[in-house]
Amino acid sequence: MPEIAAAPPTPPIPLAALLAREELGLRQIAGPVEAGAAVHWVHTSEMADPYPYLLGGELLLSAGVLLKDADMYVSRIVQAGAAALGFGVAPVYDTVPQALIEACDRHGLPLIEVPPPTTFTAVARAVWRLMAEARHRELRRVTQAQQGLAAAAARPDPVPAVLHQLAARLGGKAVLLAPDGTELSSSGRAPGPDAGAALRRLARVVNRRPAAEEAGRSGAPAGDAPAGSVPGAGEVPKPAPASGTGEATRPVRAAGEATRPVPGAGTGEAPRPARGIDEATRPVPASASDAIPGAHLAAYALGGHQGLVLGLATPRREVGDHTVAGVAVVLLSLLTAPHQGADSSGRSAALVRLLLGAGPAEAAALLGADRWTVVHARGGSGTPFAASALGAALGSALVDPADDGAVRILLPADSEVTPQPGWVLGVSSPVRPDELAAADTQAARAVHRAAATGTDLVRHRGTSLSALLAPEEAAAHARLRLAPLADSPALLDTLRNWLSLHGSWDRTAAAMEIHRNTVRQRIARCAALLDEDLDDADVRMELWFALRHT
Repeated sequence: MPEIAAAPPTPPIPLAALLAREELGLRQIAGPVEAGAAVHWVHTSEMADPYPYLLGGELLLSAGVLLKDADMYVSRIVQAGAAALGFGVAPVYDTVPQALIEACDRHGLPLIEVPPPTTFTAVARAVWRLMAEARHRELRRVTQAQQGLAAAAARPDPVPAVLHQLAARLGGKAVLLAPDGTELSSSGRAPGPDAGAALRRLARVVNRRPAAEEAGRSGAPAGDAPAGSVPGAGEVPKPAPASGTGEATRPVRAAGEATRPVPGAGTGEAPRPARGIDEATRPVPASASDAIPGAHLAAYALGGHQGLVLGLATPRREVGDHTVAGVAVVLLSLLTAPHQGADSSGRSAALVRLLLGAGPAEAAALLGADRWTVVHARGGSGTPFAASALGAALGSALVDPADDGAVRILLPADSEVTPQPGWVLGVSSPVRPDELAAADTQAARAVHRAAATGTDLVRHRGTSLSALLAPEEAAAHARLRLAPLADSPALLDTLRNWLSLHGSWDRTAAAMEIHRNTVRQRIARCAALLDEDLDDADVRMELWFALRHT
């Protein structure tokens, strides 16, 4: 069946929807009824051979004025790609000719009987009305999907969120693939067990990098790929006209290439170019689609030069799916692209100077701040883009993701660091560039305390002994250390005053307005309950630390 020359601006409608309009009284009397034919437009013709005037996808309406050879007439309509034939009963024929019915059954063309009270204009008006309703539903669905995808892109971990939203909207699986086909992130459930492998093969159609690298390693010309290889160009499956039928897509050929069958069409196997075609000069398509049993597949190349591909596997192709996927492609291209901006030249210059032996202070001056804060982070979704998303949320492109999932971020000292969902953060004190190594250690200790205490964010609290422990840990230690005195507030108060006054009996008695002998008796009681020598400086230091956290 030939390609439909140009899809109309309105979505196609199922032929069954038109037959369901009771006011028209239409009835299908021949041809397949289970194929789910879709009508793209309506055309009326009384030509003996309407083939030259058909574009494909039409509901052709005729009263059979010049009908002579029914078999030839139907065969030409099928060759033109018409969706169905509507035959008007009266004024030429009282009933639909039996020869026409038999020809439509033989050639697989749906034949619709149009009763005398129903005009062709009424049929056309009903088609346009159904198309307008379908268009309205499509626009509403696309608008809702756009809003959902935009909201997902604003989440702390946007790449998985966008994939999840896309998979939910399309009812299938959305996967982000690396240039070598590795699955970087995915969401949803594939409609079949073979969909994943088929998607990876289809992704190579829109991404030439793996095949070009393979050709370079093997020494074979890229345009003369061995059988079974998939260089990623050539005849590219394109999306079929949006019919919602889930039928297999049809190939289009690259400019200047002879038409030929597509190897593996309808099986999910990526097509191969004809031998002798210069692979290096062949344009790579931005998207491709194919179909395997039970699944419709689509692959979209993301913007930039990273070679990332968005793959989609859905049970069927719905009207508006391509538009929704296009929105996701734009968002994912922005989210996965390296940070660019006016300060990128400064970062590049700082890196060059460091590599050439400059000190941190000289390099940091090119980054636009005099004092800096180091942030250590743990957590995230584990995807390759989680670190960059965290950096964007904190307002910095200076991000260092480690292999173990930890992330280090460098921020100007005046930047506000707030808790981020899914992350545990440790924040250093603001420092000069020559103190960044110490700040890195501070942030490492802080994130360790945050993880140990289940806190979202812990800040370094200076250089005192208290800074080495989280407040919760210090309070727990204090309760344990002073447990023997817990039932006697007077003893705790006396011990606190006595230690703060360096063990002076008279000054403690004056501060508490009690007799000095009372102070001696209470301190002696404290020593007995604690089973400690209170003349020992280490004991005094430990008790003072504990008293400060009660």
